Amino acid sequence: MLTHDKIERNVGLLIVLTILTISVGGLLEIVPLFFQKSTTTPVNELVKPYDPLRLAGRDIYIREGCYNCHSQMIRPFRAETERYGHYSVAGEFVYDHPFQWGSKRTGPDLARVGGRYSDQWHRTHLLNPRDVVPESNMPAYYWLDRPLKDDAIDAKMKALRAVGVPYTDAEIAGAKKAIEGTSELDALIAYLQGMGTALKQTR
Repeated sequence: MLTHDKIERNVGLLIVLTILTISVGGLLEIVPLFFQKSTTTPVNELVKPYDPLRLAGRDIYIREGCYNCHSQMIRPFRAETERYGHYSVAGEFVYDHPFQWGSKRTGPDLARVGGRYSDQWHRTHLLNPRDVVPESNMPAYYWLDRPLKDDAIDAKMKALRAVGVPYTDAEIAGAKKAIEGTSELDALIAYLQGMGTALKQTR
C-alpha cells in the first residue's frame, strides 16, 4: 500500500497521481456543464451572436487588455447587484468564446455598462478618461481613433460557427462590408454598448 511519504518521495509517481486527480476532478466539474440547459442556451431571445462590428470591438477589447482591469461578472450579492445591476448568468454568454468573466477590478465591472452612457461619453472616455472622470487612473486609448482593418472578420465568424455560434452564410459573406468606414473606436464602443443589455431589458 502506498503511503503519503512514499508518494512524496517519488517525483514521477507524484506527478502521475496529481495529473490523475486533477483530470478526474476536472471532468466531474466541467462535463456536466455541457449538458446543463442554463449554461448552453441563451437566457432569452434578446441574446444574439455579435454582429461584425461588435465582434471586432470585442477583439479590440481583448487585444488592449481591458480584462486586466475590468471584470464582466456581477456576483449574486446585494453589494454587487445594487451597484452594477442584476447578477451575471451563464445564459448571457453562450456566444462568448472565450467569455470575459473574471475577478480583477482596478476599474468597475462592465457587465451592465451597455446603454448606461452615450456613445459620445464612451468616445471621450476612451480618448482621455480624465475628461469625464477626473480621478480616473485608466490610460488614454487615443490610438483607437483610426480606421478599423479586420480582413479576417469573416474567417472569425466561420470559426465561431464551428463551435456553435449560429451565423448564417449571408451574415458571414457581408461581414467585411458591415465594418467598412468604421474606426476601432466605433467597434469598441459598439461592443461596450451591447454589454448586459439582453438581461437588463427583461428586468
